[in-house]
Amino acid sequence: MSALTLETLALSKRFGAFTALDAVSLVVRPGTVHALLGENGAGKSTLVKAIVGYHRADDGAIMIDGREREIGSPSQARALGIGMVYQHFTVVPGMTVAENLLLARGKLPTVIDWKSVRSTLSEFMQTTPFRLDLDATPADLSAGEKQKLEILKQLLLQPRLLILDEPTSVLTPQEADEVLGALRERAHAGHCSIVMITHKFREVSAYADDVSVLRRGQLVASMAVAGTSTDQLAQAMIGAGRSAQPALARHAAAPGPERLQIEDLVVAGDRGELAVRGIDLQVRAGEIVGVAGVAGNGQRELMQALTGQRARSAGSVTVSGQPFYASRRQNRVLKVRSLPEEPLQNACVGALSVSHNMGLRQFDEAPFARAGLVRWSLLRQRAREWIASYGVKTQSERAAIRTLSGGNVQRAVLARELSGDADLLLVSNPVFGLDFGAVAEIHARLLQARDRGAAVLLVSEDLDELLLLSDRIVVVSEGRIVFEVPAHQANRRQLGAYMGGLSHAAEKEAA
Repeated sequence: MSALTLETLALSKRFGAFTALDAVSLVVRPGTVHALLGENGAGKSTLVKAIVGYHRADDGAIMIDGREREIGSPSQARALGIGMVYQHFTVVPGMTVAENLLLARGKLPTVIDWKSVRSTLSEFMQTTPFRLDLDATPADLSAGEKQKLEILKQLLLQPRLLILDEPTSVLTPQEADEVLGALRERAHAGHCSIVMITHKFREVSAYADDVSVLRRGQLVASMAVAGTSTDQLAQAMIGAGRSAQPALARHAAAPGPERLQIEDLVVAGDRGELAVRGIDLQVRAGEIVGVAGVAGNGQRELMQALTGQRARSAGSVTVSGQPFYASRRQNRVLKVRSLPEEPLQNACVGALSVSHNMGLRQFDEAPFARAGLVRWSLLRQRAREWIASYGVKTQSERAAIRTLSGGNVQRAVLARELSGDADLLLVSNPVFGLDFGAVAEIHARLLQARDRGAAVLLVSEDLDELLLLSDRIVVVSEGRIVFEVPAHQANRRQLGAYMGGLSHAAEKEAA
């Protein structure tokens, strides 16, 4: 088996009247790492899903080693040597690593000779870039190890083309370098070609040979990475007439009094296990405290407990010296606002209109309420202003918010929560689902809130975002704060070591 050449010729895919992929012609050279860049909705996932047979293209052709191939299903793609690691885990939780690997092969014999299988898998593990315990179950594995298992499942099938969809989203910086470095070596050795969807310019510069940029379903640029600047790639992503992300203006200032005080907080997870284990944390007025950590280490449960979406098992939370239970009245009086992840699920009523959702905070306050009656016309007028200001793409303010794309739901929620002078902002992955052009604006608004004196607690799985915005960074691992550092003194590799639970290694990084 050897690396293949992939070509798409004028590949198009439509969903009703919407053209998700518009005559895309792309070449992936054998034995190279080819990065795909583009804003959310640019067509990246549609393109690779057409290549692996998950979607059937409406027009165009797919060429493998110069021959046109009909790929109507993922099994046909596998038969041609094409494998894909999806963004979301597909491992079976109750099975061991060995059983998950065996299941990846597809067809299984009626009776399995486990002695022979384990011998084969042990030999396979000796050839792979990373090792996992064959007897471990996914419950025993960290998020990074689960991602490695997903990659191992594909490597076991000896793909000639491996497609990776955001492969480092759950990895520490060290794990990301390990995985991408090993896969690049595999490609350069001629074992396979690699297509990598990513939003991180650093990964493109460090590990890709070629890069292609999609915008609104069209291929707008394809070039060698060598000699290509980040600014060029950013401009290709957002298009002419739009400005690339500017440098954020940060103003150093001494933080004010404590606004948020968390003491010995304990929170149970979905299965009754302890997800947050005795966290102590303070956030002062005029500072952004970033919470770093690999997904699944208690950050989600922490923020849900602070916003009233999850019960607290023990500990206390106070805001401006007052016990805080996240009631609607307390949020109003203490000026607490939240920007949760998955906003359609956690911050909206899907069947209600955009204007109704934008008015959830203040629909019963003057001037929007009078004599017990809601003045809907005023709410709609303000919603139209926010829609224009935040670039929310919707048919009208009367459309149900569930009809909007994920990024536009996020914009609508941001407009509601960032309006007015909040004293405390509880923020989770604030730019998830937003296009490249909107990220700078949202980051600037968070910094403006901080400069006005708001205390901001920011949870993000993007370490670059935390380093850009935070005044102070804490690292959460296995439900505990294991490290704290002023942001200007933060070391990426040291943070990554603590994120991965390697405190000794982190201490060596600091030394």
